[in-house]
Amino acid sequence: MLIKLLQIPKVHDVRGSLAVLEKQDLPFEIKRVYYLYDIPTDTYRGGHAHKIQESIIIALSGSFEVVLDDGKERQSILLNKPNEGLYIGTGIWREIQNISSGAVCFVLASSEYDENEYIRDYDAFLSSKQS
Repeated sequence: MLIKLLQIPKVHDVRGSLAVLEKQDLPFEIKRVYYLYDIPTDTYRGGHAHKIQESIIIALSGSFEVVLDDGKERQSILLNKPNEGLYIGTGIWREIQNISSGAVCFVLASSEYDENEYIRDYDAFLSSKQS
């Protein structure tokens, strides 16, 4: 599965913590940044895969679970630290669930938004893996 937990470099002193992402820390060039917030705790987000986009998901605040599926194996990863990012390669189905109150889900993406690049139907996703 094309996933990896990334440790984001941080500096900490009596004033707090500062996390820094620089070009050399990333596996792709950032083309889009977005974040999810005010998410009702009894819902989920995601429910899609990307044909070409790579992503890094960071829990800036609170926590949530990212369920990943490559068509053969499912894996769940808890994100709850703002200095950890979850890299997700192309062709991985993802769902975000068990979202805590006040959670902020920050996403760095390798491509600009293109609806045609998404696979939103799980059966179509599975079929794409058999080709």
